[in-house]
Amino acid sequence: MRWQGRRESGNVEDRRGSSRGGLIAGGGIGTIVIAVIIYFLGGDPSQVMDLQQQQAPSQGQLSPQQEAAEKEAASFVKVVLADTEDVWNKLFSEMNQQYQEPTLVMFTGVVESACGNASSASGPFYCPADRKVYIDLSFYDELKDKLNAPGDFAMAYVIAHEVGHHVQNLLGISEKVQRARAQLSETEYNKLSVKLELQADFFAGVWANHAQKMQNILEPGDIEEALNAANAIGDDRLQKQSRGVVVPDAFTHGTSAQRMYWFKKGFETGDVRQGDTFNSNQ
Repeated sequence: MRWQGRRESGNVEDRRGSSRGGLIAGGGIGTIVIAVIIYFLGGDPSQVMDLQQQQAPSQGQLSPQQEAAEKEAASFVKVVLADTEDVWNKLFSEMNQQYQEPTLVMFTGVVESACGNASSASGPFYCPADRKVYIDLSFYDELKDKLNAPGDFAMAYVIAHEVGHHVQNLLGISEKVQRARAQLSETEYNKLSVKLELQADFFAGVWANHAQKMQNILEPGDIEEALNAANAIGDDRLQKQSRGVVVPDAFTHGTSAQRMYWFKKGFETGDVRQGDTFNSNQ
C-alpha cells in the first residue's frame, strides 16, 4: 500500500504504555491466540467485554528496532484512518449527510472504553457508545504470524472494517440490530450479527475502491492481502481450527467465502447502496 508521506489523521488518542497489567479473555478459552481468533474483528463489543481480570506480565522496554517498528505502525494506522475520513466525508456528503469522524485509540495490553474494559486479546473493536475504534498495534503481528494474513493492506482492511461499524452506527443500522436482539434467540441473533459483520466488510471494500480513486493507494497484491485476511477470519475456518468442527448456528461474523464476497463486492462496485447484506442470501 502506498502510504508514506501522506496525511495522518489527528483523530487519534495514544494510550500506549499506560496500562499497569492486562486482561485475558475468559470463558475457559485458554490462550490469547484462540481468543484473538474467536473475538477477531468484533462488531458487537458487548460480546467481547465479558473478560476475566487477571494480572499480566509487565511490559518491558522496547529495543530501538522495536521502537522504530512501533512508530512506523502508528504512522501507518494514522494514514489509513485519514483515508477513511476522506472517503466517508465524500460519500456522506453525496448522501446529503454529515460524516462524524471517529477517534482511533491506540493502546497496549488493556484499555478502558465506554463499552467496558478490553484487552489486546479482543482484537481491534469499535465501541458505538463513545464512537471510537480501539487497536493494539501488536495485532499486526498476530495477523501476520498467528492468522497467516500478512501485508500492510491486510491491516488496512482491519481498520476499514472497524470504521465500517462506525458508518453503520451513524446510519442507524447498528441501533436497529441492537433493538432486535431482545426479541431473538441466540441463534437468530447470531444470524443478524453475521449480516452486520458482512456489511462492515462490504464498507471496507467500498473504502478501498474510493481511496484508490482519490489517492492511488493500491500496489500489486494489496486486494489479495485483504481477501486473504477475510478468508483467514471466516467463522467456518476459525471454528475448524479451534474446535475441530464447524457449528453454523454459532457463526457471528460469516464464513470465509461470505467475507471475501462482500469485501470484493464493495471494492468492485464502490456503491454504498449495494451493501444490503440483511436481505441477501450471500
